[in-house]
Amino acid sequence: MKPINTPKEYQEYVNQKTPNSPIMRNCICAFIVGGFICCIGQFIMEICKYRDLSTEISSTIVSVILIFISVFLTALNLFNKIGKFAGAGSLVPITGFANSIVSPAMEYKSEGYVMGVGAKMFTVAGPVLVYGISASVLVGILYLIFNTQSITLV
Repeated sequence: MKPINTPKEYQEYVNQKTPNSPIMRNCICAFIVGGFICCIGQFIMEICKYRDLSTEISSTIVSVILIFISVFLTALNLFNKIGKFAGAGSLVPITGFANSIVSPAMEYKSEGYVMGVGAKMFTVAGPVLVYGISASVLVGILYLIFNTQSITLV
């Protein structure tokens, strides 16, 4: 192999070694699997509504069931295969978030429950949780300040 001397030679080398990704196929697979996940959620929602549950309770049940399915498929090592096929279609919904918490926990369980599972479980999802919770607390405080400061003239 001859040495690479210029940026143009390097770019040609990278283009040779990098496989072309089928963008259209990936988009279609993501759309189909993401849509299927949403259809499962809607089906569960319709069952809950048929049983005369409120929308709030139904949406909670849908979230819990979808998270359980994601965790179960991750434990069986099937979610990774779905993720390879679907790409972002399986990662964007709540199922991807559950997978991002369970995968590191399963990987590091041999290191123990505290230093392995407990410490590594939030490696990927930790920043999302920290900033999401912090932002919601800040917005809640601002809402409390500005919503309760109504001025009434007597």
